[in-house]
Amino acid sequence: MTVPDMIDSSDALAIAAEIRQGRRSAVAVMTATIAAIEVRDRPFNSVTRIFGPRAVAEAERIDRRIAAGDDPGPLAGVPFGVKDLFDVAGEVTTAGSVVLRESPPATHDAAIVARLRAAGAIPVASLNMDEFAYGFATDNAHYGITRNPHDPARLAGGSSGGSAAAVAAGLLPLTLGSDTNGSIRVPASLCGVWGLKPTFGGVPREGAYPFVASLDVVGPFAGTLDGLRVAYEILAGEPMPALPAAADLRVARLGGWFGANMSEPLARAIDAVAAHLGGLETVELPEVARARAASFLISAAEGGTLHLPRLRRQALRYDPATRDRLIAGALLPSGTLVQAHRFRAWFREQVHALFRSVDVLIAPATVGEAPLIDQPTIVVDGQVVSARANLGLYTQPLSLAGVPVLSAPLLGTGGLPLGLQLIAAPGREAALFALAGALAGAGLAGRVPAPVAKER
Repeated sequence: MTVPDMIDSSDALAIAAEIRQGRRSAVAVMTATIAAIEVRDRPFNSVTRIFGPRAVAEAERIDRRIAAGDDPGPLAGVPFGVKDLFDVAGEVTTAGSVVLRESPPATHDAAIVARLRAAGAIPVASLNMDEFAYGFATDNAHYGITRNPHDPARLAGGSSGGSAAAVAAGLLPLTLGSDTNGSIRVPASLCGVWGLKPTFGGVPREGAYPFVASLDVVGPFAGTLDGLRVAYEILAGEPMPALPAAADLRVARLGGWFGANMSEPLARAIDAVAAHLGGLETVELPEVARARAASFLISAAEGGTLHLPRLRRQALRYDPATRDRLIAGALLPSGTLVQAHRFRAWFREQVHALFRSVDVLIAPATVGEAPLIDQPTIVVDGQVVSARANLGLYTQPLSLAGVPVLSAPLLGTGGLPLGLQLIAAPGREAALFALAGALAGAGLAGRVPAPVAKER
């Protein structure tokens, strides 16, 4: 029996059920997970540290609770990974940088790590990311590049690339990430897994190393939609309302900016979704290019200001690409940031206004398939531009509105993974899960198995 045969690592709820019912021990699951990471993550580099002894010790406690007749929770014994900007008690939080490597270990778990632990889940690894979450590629000068499990010659996306790749590779059923401008949605799309950017402020950020306080959101990745839903409810601290009937949802398609520059396979896949839903009205948002620019400016200015004191002392220890962008952001005039936030308030109202007549909007998550690592450019509006800088073409503008977005992996495209953004009004995550469930039930959406999964 090979290590991967010992665990079906894509379904958190199935793992928890087997452990709670005594068909599998938490220790067996954890030791198999650790062994699988050590053997199978080498081509992908999704994991930066394994919390081996402590994870096994926690699994032993779960097994003792079950033997005593106690219920450890809905995620009993489920291994999960954390983007390396979340505090895990006793571990150093590096945020993907050697700059923080000598910092004292965290004294408490991040709020959402603590909530998953209270539900019985066990943190087993920290996951690779762009340094200080500033990037869309998970190409880290200190910890290396994370490669896409569907094709290691391609990007996994970022900045939560390790979190998406670990789920895509079948190493973990559940991981945590953060999303400022698309850092959950982009890698979920490119790696073919489920990801959720919750409503801004709806999930606590305490214990997560900040990037842009006015935009940062934390959320989960999962191998199954049901696993994503349970994880979200645990992170949010309360169950969602009953899901509405998908057939009753008013769904529209975002056009204009969100209808241009897509790859042909992605355009066909979204057309298929629209056709399945009975043909969708296309609606447009105004000034989307300016919204994206505002998101860039806010991120640069707030991120640069946050890091400026340390940059003055330790600039040469930063990843050069990150350092240069942070310094440039710190030099932006304060008036520029004020104008960006004023525009943000206006644009947010434009987005929210659409939800007076629509329950869910759909839009592409990225322009297409994961770019090759050595492919530096793509074509946008007829211009040759940086592939990595433009992976957030469709995600960045929506970040300004603070709305929840579920990234659904599209099935049946016959090639590399593609992703669809499902977008709702603040607090309306239930509508997103209802529509995602309908698409999954119709065979249009679901985790895209990576080749490594087929070789088990």
